[in-house]
Amino acid sequence: MNWSTGLQQFKAYLQLEKSLSDNSVEAYLRDVNKLMQSLEANNLSVGPLEVQSMHVQALLKWVNELGMTPHSQARTLSGIRAFYKFLIMEDLLAADPTETIEAPKLDRKLPDTLRYEEITQLLEAINVSTPEGTRNKAMLETLYSSGLRVSELVELRLSNVYRDLGFVRVTGKGSKERLVPIGRDALKYVKIYLEEIRCHLPIKKGQEDFVFLNRRGAALTRVMVFTIIKNLAQKAGLNKIISPHTFRHSFATHLIEGGADLRAVQEMLGHESITTTEIYTHLDRDYLKQIIQDFHPRS
Repeated sequence: MNWSTGLQQFKAYLQLEKSLSDNSVEAYLRDVNKLMQSLEANNLSVGPLEVQSMHVQALLKWVNELGMTPHSQARTLSGIRAFYKFLIMEDLLAADPTETIEAPKLDRKLPDTLRYEEITQLLEAINVSTPEGTRNKAMLETLYSSGLRVSELVELRLSNVYRDLGFVRVTGKGSKERLVPIGRDALKYVKIYLEEIRCHLPIKKGQEDFVFLNRRGAALTRVMVFTIIKNLAQKAGLNKIISPHTFRHSFATHLIEGGADLRAVQEMLGHESITTTEIYTHLDRDYLKQIIQDFHPRS
């Protein structure tokens, strides 16, 4: 087996059996390509079935010297591990060359969040007298109300918004569907957007079921949502780097701070493992420590 054949089969496996998004598939393929590039840089003619642990170790050393962060190194190793687990599963290989390799030690990075006052400041900076402003208000209220990923937001369908029940059905990672509550304010602004703005757009064929559209009647892109939020943060005078994911992190953090059950937050976020959700309990502890430091007379 050569690299081209191995990557084609791995790609088909990720798309068809794992049902991963295009972005996730490309990320896995990039990880394996880094291994190929490392071998080429060392003038080694080694096929995917001939790779040994020393080759993977050489890759990690190489990317470290190039300045790749420990988090990126760990991500690369994870992708290569997935490739070799696939080869073993297909009975193309007996031993995993990545099995004995330890990933770089990582400090757990806490996500950036906004205080509730900052969320309010950001939302109040939206000019709802314009069609785009009305849409953006509905969109960001939905992001904060339901903790959606940006991909889930741009893919949200009219047929999956249950306004009478106060829920939206979203398709997350691995094409897994989940029902998430949506707040009254978000529903109010979504209703205004649908009944006063969206109904007047020249909707393109095939885009009829998407909730959030641009002025030409096509579904918004992830990049467009990032740009909208970046510009809005500047307008609101928030001196922070804010992205769609900041709303998701803030959603989870504010729930945990308010005493929400961790399992419930896990379900709403669509996390496969509760370990991923537990990072927000660390944020909560940091918040409590700050309260003690700020207000306790003996802190």
